[in-house]
This record gives sequence, structure tokens and C-alpha cells, in this order.
Amino acid sequence: MVLTNCVLFNSNKKNTFRPQKKFNKGSKKYSLHKQAKGTLGSGNLKLAVQLPEEEELNQWLSIFVIDFTNKLNMIYASIQSVCTTNSCPVMNAGPKFEYHWSEKKSRKPKRLSAPDYIEKLLKWVDDQINDENIFPSDPELPYPRGFKNKIVSPIFKRLFRIFGHVYYSHFSTIREMGAEAHLNTLFKHFVYFTHEFNLIDEKELQPMQLLINKLCNFD
Repeated sequence: MVLTNCVLFNSNKKNTFRPQKKFNKGSKKYSLHKQAKGTLGSGNLKLAVQLPEEEELNQWLSIFVIDFTNKLNMIYASIQSVCTTNSCPVMNAGPKFEYHWSEKKSRKPKRLSAPDYIEKLLKWVDDQINDENIFPSDPELPYPRGFKNKIVSPIFKRLFRIFGHVYYSHFSTIREMGAEAHLNTLFKHFVYFTHEFNLIDEKELQPMQLLINKLCNFD
């Protein structure tokens, strides 16, 4: 199965790791982020993703876009030395799921190596996060219409593909580093969040469905 996504940029950078996007201290997003982290401390990930009462959905979604992007960026950076154009000549999540990259100027999706694909993907996300018209830092500014379905959902769908590649192609490296539990917890948190807000279609989850069934309880 080949899946594609749209791209809004061209990137020549080879270093995927990016500085973390942070929330301004004292801002509403900062408070929500602290609240989310506090709920995480309970160990109940299903509870941690739920929208707090009287809070605005788009703000909640935006802080988790940034948070998950930061954390996944760090996970990928830790295995970047073994994810090369030689070791990973295509972007995939196992032998049955391959992802091609579609650019706005080209009708035909491109078959890229995993590091090139992930570099483009992370820059695409980064550009949106840093666009004040899409992710406003000023609480007085509105989010764009269709923020959840047109912005957040596509971002989560594509971040999921990085999880898939890391698990299928680099899990042995993660285990050797002693980061298995950390990756599993992050993935579980990510899946609960996407499930809570219906951000990813079931067909997109297929490459990781067995692991999702093992880690997550949706009863």
C-alpha cells in the first residue's frame, strides 16, 4: 500500500533535529501545557488527553501538536545516525506500507528515502507551527476555520508514519539505548489522543494496529 501527502515547501537540510517550540510563560497555552503534564503524572493516559472543562478545543489541540512534535523529533534524532539513505532507501512502516511524498508542483508522488521523507515532513509541520495565521500565540487571535480537520488531523496522520518507521526499522536500536519504555509510552499517549479526538482514519493505523491493540485499552 502506498500513501501520499501534500508538501508546501522544498528542503535541502540534512539535519532533522530542530529546537523545541516552547510556550510563553504566563500564557494560556503555557498553563494548559502544565495542566496536561500534571494530568500525565497520574499515569492515566486516557484521562490526560481529555479536554478540560471550559477550555477551548483548538488551544488544547495546538499544545499537543507542539508537544508530540517536540518529543517525536527527539526520538527520531536519537536514531538518526542509523536511519540513512543506504539503510532506509524508502519511507515505510514494514514491508506492506510505503509512503511517497507529493509536492504541490508535481502530480506524481516521489519515492524518497526515509530520512529525506522525515526531514520534509518535520519541516512541513514546523513551518505550520511557526505560522501565526495557523498557530496563533496571541490568545486574542482566532484559529483558522477547520483547524482540527484541515490542520491538526493531517499533521497527526503524518507524525504517525514516523512512529511506524521507527518501530519497524529501528526498534532494535531504541531497545539497545534503553528507550523502549519511553517510546511505548509516547506512542500510547499519541494514540489515545488521536482516538479521543478522532484525528486519524482507521486505515492509516493499519501498520501499527497489532501494537495499538497490545498497548491501548479503549473499553
